[in-house]
Amino acid sequence: MKINGNTILITGGATGIGFALAEEFIKTDNEVIICGRREAYLNEAKKKIPQLHIKVCDVSREQDRKELVNWVSSNFKDINILVNNAGIQRMINFKTGEGNRNPDEDEIDINLKAPIHLCELFIPQFMEKKEAAIVNVTSGLGFSPIAIMPVYCATKAALHSFSLSLRHQLKNTPVKVFEIIPPTVDTDLDKGARDRRGQKDRGIPASEVAIAAIKALEKDEYEKAVGMAEGIRMGVRNNPEQIFQRMNQW
Repeated sequence: MKINGNTILITGGATGIGFALAEEFIKTDNEVIICGRREAYLNEAKKKIPQLHIKVCDVSREQDRKELVNWVSSNFKDINILVNNAGIQRMINFKTGEGNRNPDEDEIDINLKAPIHLCELFIPQFMEKKEAAIVNVTSGLGFSPIAIMPVYCATKAALHSFSLSLRHQLKNTPVKVFEIIPPTVDTDLDKGARDRRGQKDRGIPASEVAIAAIKALEKDEYEKAVGMAEGIRMGVRNNPEQIFQRMNQW
């Protein structure tokens, strides 16, 4: 797939992997739109990269998703790439109920329902393009979970499965389906949960994931695991229980 001259929407694009992807796509001469819930973060991102287009949107809300698609489709008629990057990660202890409920930040709505719905809304117009793409950002934890984050891991496993089915449905069409599978990345995704569980490894820089993603698109590498995520993905094929136990030594 060509990696320049595209018009790209990145959800959760103001920070972390999303912002790193925006930086790389701008470098390769693309028009980039980012959306997110926090206007202050979006404004800060635009200060760093003035070429960005920004839109406040809570992708966990169905009406916000519809309004986002209408706004993008009206203002950026050449839109041809959707990057489903927005995500949240929570520690949940089902024995105590700790962290089980947060109505303003539902992992299933943000991590899974939103990308599925956005694909449903964008794909019909993408089918009319010469070349288009869906890019789903999943996780190595979608292949072997960390049990203290059960809902996050389940949503990423489901998004992996969805990507496989979507790619099969869209074969022989102009729409390509990519899955980017990061390892632990040094972002604020878990809001301090790594520190609380004593995890010293902060992960790789978000820029490393972004660079790998750009290369994967350029090479039509539809499923790209980055860094240690590749070891997890391959390891669970041969010895899933060993990989799971190794990842849950706490």
